[in-house]
Amino acid sequence: MALWRVQTAGGERLARGPVEAGPVELLDGTLDQLLAAGTLDAPAAGPVPAGSVILAPVAGQEVWAAGVTYQASRAARNDESKGAHDFYDKVYDAERPELFFKAAPGRVRGPGNAIGVREDSGWDVPEPELALVVSAQGEILGYTIGNDVSSRSIEGENPLYLPQAKVYKGSCALGPCIVPVAEAPAAEELEITLTISRAGDQVFTGSTQTALLKRSLPELVSWLYRAQDFPVGAVLLTGTSVIPAVEFTLRGGDEVRIAITGLGELVNTVEVI
Repeated sequence: MALWRVQTAGGERLARGPVEAGPVELLDGTLDQLLAAGTLDAPAAGPVPAGSVILAPVAGQEVWAAGVTYQASRAARNDESKGAHDFYDKVYDAERPELFFKAAPGRVRGPGNAIGVREDSGWDVPEPELALVVSAQGEILGYTIGNDVSSRSIEGENPLYLPQAKVYKGSCALGPCIVPVAEAPAAEELEITLTISRAGDQVFTGSTQTALLKRSLPELVSWLYRAQDFPVGAVLLTGTSVIPAVEFTLRGGDEVRIAITGLGELVNTVEVI
């Protein structure tokens, strides 16, 4: 069964339950303790109290992201930079992947929370991604759904603006739960679907398969863990290949819905930051 983080009347707790039905039983311990120990197993500690709220499935973990890991992403980055440079072609083919910091602990939005687009940006998109939940020892223990919300106009203006395009309030969402690797479909068989609705009407839908990833998941994790310590583990977003057309941008009030095979669905509403 999946792992969930929930807010109860007595505080934040870890829980377990089916992806489809949600958390049903509380667990002893915390996500930090489990990832530090290299496991997702914990003893049960009673039923989840009524009225508990589902939180983002991340606690003390930093969230990092990999970029330009799909051919479609390379093409999109070249489009947004208007051919001013060939950085994205080079990083797609290079031995070393693009990795960047995405969110500090406590700054990740969970299911049902608002995600943000910058007021000073004119071109903003969600980036639906498979997220890896990694132990302190660098082992991929589980998967969840990630949304790497980004300003394409800011990053396209100058690659050195990437932190401003990628790291701001509401730019990262995770959820709804963590599915252990042993209970998830094979990593190369996952389908990622993005649906965006505006005022009740569907304005974009698209999908991709993780089989199209340029790099393997262990390869991405191995690069992240070089010269880095993650005492309570980390979360790594693996890149996007579902990219709306250049004329599309997110607006306040849009609903963003991301589904991945066997991992559930992450739903958030957009607010302007």
